[in-house]
Amino acid sequence: MRKLYTLVIASIALLITSSIMAKEQPTQILVLIHSDNGGTYKMAKELAKGIESQPNTKATIKLVTTSSNSSLSTLPVATVEELPTYDGIAWGSPVYFGNISTPMSAFMSKTVDLWTAHALEGIPATVFMSAGSGAGRELALQAFANSLSVHGMILVPNGIKATEMIDNSVPQGNSVLGASSLASNKTVERPSKSELAIAYAQGANFAKVSTALKGTFTKQDISANKTTAVDIETVLKQKNITLPIAPNPVGNYTPYSQAGNLIFINQVALKDGKILYPGKVGVDVTEEQAKKATEQTMLNVIAVLKNAVGGDFNRVKKTVQLTGIFNTAPDYSQHANLMNVASDLSVDIFGEKGKHARGTLGATSIPVNSAVEIQAIFEIE
Repeated sequence: MRKLYTLVIASIALLITSSIMAKEQPTQILVLIHSDNGGTYKMAKELAKGIESQPNTKATIKLVTTSSNSSLSTLPVATVEELPTYDGIAWGSPVYFGNISTPMSAFMSKTVDLWTAHALEGIPATVFMSAGSGAGRELALQAFANSLSVHGMILVPNGIKATEMIDNSVPQGNSVLGASSLASNKTVERPSKSELAIAYAQGANFAKVSTALKGTFTKQDISANKTTAVDIETVLKQKNITLPIAPNPVGNYTPYSQAGNLIFINQVALKDGKILYPGKVGVDVTEEQAKKATEQTMLNVIAVLKNAVGGDFNRVKKTVQLTGIFNTAPDYSQHANLMNVASDLSVDIFGEKGKHARGTLGATSIPVNSAVEIQAIFEIE
């Protein structure tokens, strides 16, 4: 009995000590956003200022996907696996037809493993948005909150905080669910001073709640239980693979075509504006030269693919199909050996995701007298 009593006391002491230690560490809050034209980002920066107005609190702004917007290009991109390591998450997005944006929705669709592991349960969450005309913004904010509720996150609405600071002479994007901005209403600069003030107040309040709840849930690092994702740009550097500039079309067509999650690309052995080793394999072109032409063609395919995924190779889920067409004499039969160069390059770059179905054939001629043409299909996120 005495041993059991001692064990209970020790357990309680350990729990109290852990809670105290958690309180002493800075409260780490992620401000996770998608932003099209920078409006959501402006709101995020003000919300982050509100967060850091509270003692011992740190705000980190990250994107859900890379952005071509110059004002956002230097922001880091978050991973799904890091979400459970924060003490609170503020989610921000533009309004798309009364809902969250497509990139934000795509990011949230990747959180299935977190849901299965209960990894976000008990973590505070708050939402804010940038609406166009304002129509549908409360529906969007509510939909946002509903998605987070499925994860068991503790929702922190804004209530009527800072409403006394609103300039009612112009339309404002205030909502009790979270700050929002009427982005397309240019009566005043958007986000307006009132909208930014509400975002600041929301951040300060959210920091208080996150700090109060810190230590009441267990932070999880689910990445330890998963195979670490390999960064493709790192792979390219490690293997000394330099991608060419993606060739431009010379006719009435596009460098790639997308249908759903599939990307279709056709390329020939163009290098520095000229065909590398033109002619027929086994007649004008040796097999060694044909292999180098095949490598160049596949590099052109990968360069076009990089443009198709907005520079983020980690969006590539799989090389689905490669088809190699070689300019050969009718009796030539070593097409597969030539095409192995392209297949090996796909696997070298993308690992297991680079393995694919394949077709290889010969032709009596290929446009611009290239020794090879490659048709490729990729699946992307």
